[in-house]
Order: sequence, then C-alpha cells, then structure tokens
Amino acid sequence: MSKAQRVIAGIATLILGAALAACSGGGAVATVNGEPISQADFSAKLEASPVAKGTLQQMIQEMLILQYAKNNNITVSDDEIAKKEDDLKANFPNGSWDEMLKSRGLDEAQVKTALREQIILDKALANQVSITPAQISAYFQKNHAAFDKPEQVQARHILVPDIATANKVKAQLKPDGSNFADLAKQYSTDPGSKDKGGELGLFRRGQMVPSFDAAAFSMPVGSISAPVKSPFGYHIIQVEAHQPAQKATLANSTDKITAMLRQQQEAPLIQPFLQSLQTKANIVINDPHFADLFPSPPPGAAGAASPAPAATH
Repeated sequence: MSKAQRVIAGIATLILGAALAACSGGGAVATVNGEPISQADFSAKLEASPVAKGTLQQMIQEMLILQYAKNNNITVSDDEIAKKEDDLKANFPNGSWDEMLKSRGLDEAQVKTALREQIILDKALANQVSITPAQISAYFQKNHAAFDKPEQVQARHILVPDIATANKVKAQLKPDGSNFADLAKQYSTDPGSKDKGGELGLFRRGQMVPSFDAAAFSMPVGSISAPVKSPFGYHIIQVEAHQPAQKATLANSTDKITAMLRQQQEAPLIQPFLQSLQTKANIVINDPHFADLFPSPPPGAAGAASPAPAATH
C-alpha cells in the first residue's frame, strides 16, 4: 500500500469513529413509520461489528501518536501539512481529489488531521532512515523516464447539449473570457466543473476525448474555441496555460526520489514503532465489546525496547 493510500485509508476511519462517538447518547437516530430506532440499539449494532474494533484501535493509535509527539517535542506546521496535501492532490488530477473526498464523506479538516499524524511518524522515524546521494543517483538512472513531465494544457470549458445553445453561449462570451466563469455556471452541464467556472486544471494528452484533446492542444493560450463536438455534447474551450514536455534531471527529481526512498525505508518500521507505543501505554478498555482488543502483555513484554526518542523539531 502506498503512502497516499495509507493516508486516505486512515482518513476514512475518522468518519466511522465520529459516527460511533455520536451514537453514545439517548433518543432515536431514526423512526420508521413512527417506530423508533434508538441510539442505544444503533450503537450496540455498530459496536458488535468487526469494523468497530478496527476503528477503536485506529483512534487509540492516533492518540498514542499525538502523545508521542508532545512528549518528544515534535511539532508540525501548517505549511508542512499543506505541502503533504498538495503532494497527495497531485495523484488526483482534474478535480478528482474533491470528488474522492466527497465520495468518502471526508472534509479538509479530517485530511489535515491524518496528514499531521503521518508527518509525526516521518519525524519520529527519521533517525532510522538514511538516504545517500549515491542511492538517489542510482534510482534516477534506473527510473529517469518516470520523472519526465509530459506536455500539459490547463483549460476551462462550457459543456452544452446542442449546437444552438453552444452558439448562443459563444456569442455572449467576451473576447478576453472575463465572463467565462459566469456563463459556465449558468449554462454548463458538466457537474464536475460547472460550479468552478468550468475549470478543468492541468491535463496531458489522452486524458480527454479525442476531439477535445485535439482542440485544446492546438489552441494559443488565452484563445476561446468555436464549439467542439464530443460524445458529451458541445464544448466551448478556453486555454489558460500550455506547459511543454520537460525531460527530468537529477537536480529536479531529487526531492521526489528522496521522498520515495524514505517511504520505502520507513514502511517496515512503522508497525513495530506503533506496536512499541502500544506495549508501553496504559490502555484501559471500559466497554466489554472491546475487552479483547488489547490483551494483557505476555511476561517479559515490559522489558521491550522503547521507541527511539525523536530529535526536537
């Protein structure tokens, strides 16, 4: 599982955890033809499910990570979280990041919480990870093509169902496109970009349907197309930027390679580190549903090695 996948999976558990906590009171969560489903019954169902144990374990793990950070003077800045999030977003082009969050019922606050915990783990394990210039160079030589940047276009569009509507919208557009966003919100039938003024972000060749692709990659920056027909209807396209293909160099790939090598070295260290935190912690389970979640440690476990102290950040 990649770091991006681990982070997204971790974020998803926050939702169920919040649901379990919300169901601890009295009253009814729903009524069916006047007959109530009590919060107590709903909570009991959730607690009896296998997912509930995993959620509680995840919540305890998150608390242990935050406590470790506090005890070892590890701090995480907003800028560090923003950079991590931007790196994740790069794996979800053309607005699919927002769609992914929406499909999982997630919001930005939950994302930032999970990323904060991931950064704490990175810092806690930093003294066990060593990456040399020779390793970076060797990785680049073997995988340099993976770091090449393809030609990309940034564009926005207005999608309408027929040529008559397309011509009507085109006639209303100002030559500089200053009212493009307003007309997109008014006329576009593309649910993914309509509310964003038609913005599609950056895309490479082959990501759009052929007719759209051909038009967008042949237009000068700032220009607005005539209606372009596709299987979805008619598009009016404005190109906002055009980035030529770029061959990777060791210099402009070093940061990415360093992050990848760090992830590879760190991955087998995470679970033992978390297990050590758990072994040393005083965890008391009050709910009998989860009594077996953290069994008493076997004899001799108390002498296990503590997690290596982190450097002050």
